[in-house]
Amino acid sequence: MRIDVFTLFPEWFDWLRRPRHLANAAELADLELRCFNYRDHTPLRQGQVDDAPYGGGPGMVIRVDVVAAAFEAVYGVPADRVRDERRVVVLTPRGRPFDDSLAREWAEEPAVTLLAGRYEGFDERVHDHLAGEAVSLGPFVLAGGEVAAMAMVDAVGRRLPGALGNRDSLEGESFSPTLAGRTEHPHYTRPAAFRGWEVPEVLRSGDHAAVEAWRRANLGPGPGEA
Repeated sequence: MRIDVFTLFPEWFDWLRRPRHLANAAELADLELRCFNYRDHTPLRQGQVDDAPYGGGPGMVIRVDVVAAAFEAVYGVPADRVRDERRVVVLTPRGRPFDDSLAREWAEEPAVTLLAGRYEGFDERVHDHLAGEAVSLGPFVLAGGEVAAMAMVDAVGRRLPGALGNRDSLEGESFSPTLAGRTEHPHYTRPAAFRGWEVPEVLRSGDHAAVEAWRRANLGPGPGEA
């Protein structure tokens, strides 16, 4: 699988190649993370990538011609054809919320491109003509899309074959179909008692059926639930 990130700060992603699960995915599942700087391909002078918005207002907007030039330099096809060959995702608070089901979906794709913005975001023509979908990390505003892109790469990469030491852990974790989309039960480990705070007796009983019943009864809420 290849994940491409277009960003003004490609060096921020260098550390993302080091965590064990992503290193495993790179080695065992051919995960390739590539990062491209809009400034390296801008047709404008002095590395310009943005401009003032039509109609006035604060902030700057990343230009559509800059994104198109970056696409064509990297992929070698007309910019509006890139989304015919791979998923192209613009990261924006206006997009579909990123969730576990979307991470699972992307993990089945051969190639995904993430567009990380800055300032006031992208010229709307990037959304309309270059990207195939818009996705949001959550109902809040970040200074740019880099942190969101990192979170998405992590969520997708850990689902690739070989990324985790025990792939079975993916099946019973929070938001999985096995848990009907709910979050996991509480977890405890040694010591059994600490400052008067004790592990529930049922978890120490050795009764596997009772433990499983306790865990089912103590699942957390699903997305959007209180």
